[in-house]
Amino acid sequence: MRVLVVEDERNLADAIVRGLRRKGMAVDVAYDGSAGHEMAFVTRYDVVVLDRDLPGIHGDQICADLARSGALTRVLMLTASVTVADRVEGLQLGADDYLPKPFAFDELVARVQALGRRATPPAPPVLSVADLVLDQARRVVTRAGTLLELTNKEFGVLEELLKARGAVVSAEELLERVWDANTDPFTTTVRVTMNTLRRKLGDPPLIETVVGAGYRVLHAPAAS
Repeated sequence: MRVLVVEDERNLADAIVRGLRRKGMAVDVAYDGSAGHEMAFVTRYDVVVLDRDLPGIHGDQICADLARSGALTRVLMLTASVTVADRVEGLQLGADDYLPKPFAFDELVARVQALGRRATPPAPPVLSVADLVLDQARRVVTRAGTLLELTNKEFGVLEELLKARGAVVSAEELLERVWDANTDPFTTTVRVTMNTLRRKLGDPPLIETVVGAGYRVLHAPAAS
């Protein structure tokens, strides 16, 4: 899941980013409304965690512009305002959810995860192919009943490939969906991660390289 945090309180913003990354999400951050507005329209995010009272471009404007654009991006608005009128106004601007400050981090994570599921075409909570099973909610992967120890990036790559249901996913798409904006677009990180993921998945191979296009999951893996 790709998330953008737009929050001008740097300590809070950085804490949110660290926490979401620990949950396996690819997270970018902007510390003012102008940068947040630009980033939200350059990259396709699943969820934008958006402070309402931002310097530069106000959070209300970012929210309204995203809603008008027709993007699938979901907006979780954060604010110190706690009145019902404030919450109603935020939702009317196009926010998908509203969380007053201060908040419990576990609740923030749960809301981001719920919004993320609504930002992409629906997928079953458990994805599988052949004898491989990936549980998205529990973040557990097994093959032939054996638990596989995957890093967050390996899990994210496998999740994106399984959600594609046999369609080819390019390295560029994997970079956009699994990594954050700090990743060099010319890096070999996707190839390196794919190599370690394949090794951990074992035989027979489940992931095919489509030359010049990307990668896809084999629904009928070849025998080793």
